[in-house]
Amino acid sequence: MSAGRALRVAAWASGATGSLTAAYLGLVTGAVPVDVGVGRRTRLLGPQTVDIAASRRTVFDVVAQPYLGRTPRVMLEKLRVLERGSDLVLAEHYTPIAGGRLSAVTVETVRFTQPERVDFRLVRGPVPHVTESFVLDETEAGTRLVYEGELGTDLWRAGQWWGAAVAARWEAAVAASLDSVKAEAERRAAPRR
Repeated sequence: MSAGRALRVAAWASGATGSLTAAYLGLVTGAVPVDVGVGRRTRLLGPQTVDIAASRRTVFDVVAQPYLGRTPRVMLEKLRVLERGSDLVLAEHYTPIAGGRLSAVTVETVRFTQPERVDFRLVRGPVPHVTESFVLDETEAGTRLVYEGELGTDLWRAGQWWGAAVAARWEAAVAASLDSVKAEAERRAAPRR
């Protein structure tokens, strides 16, 4: 192979690698979503159930406050409300990935049905379809919060593989969020001294 041809092949390989890397990063971060509507496969998210020693109203307020009220400073790295209504918001959620060097960005609508339900619908993210809900039921000990959802991907088996990878991280992020909700709601419900 001539030196000129070798340089052209190396340049092409470098460009192809750069393009694949950019496409992967765009997909992972949600900047370049794939929504072609072909070969759609769905999978369930959850259920995840958390029992919380606080009233349903308190739990609902903990979930709703960062969206419907002022977003606390500690959450500004995770959440930005783009549009706010009385019972519906459009919000960006940031989830650290790749060891915290990158963030996946999702844009979702969040609908509030007081005091029993919060529904999420993906507008833009690493997959074309996600719907989720937090359902709050009163119990003798306080509140049971049940998380369930559905995640959909395109492109048949390739999309199904991608959906499994995304779902694992998605559900881990939800579990961390539910732990935070439980801790804050129980802190608010604790008797004052």
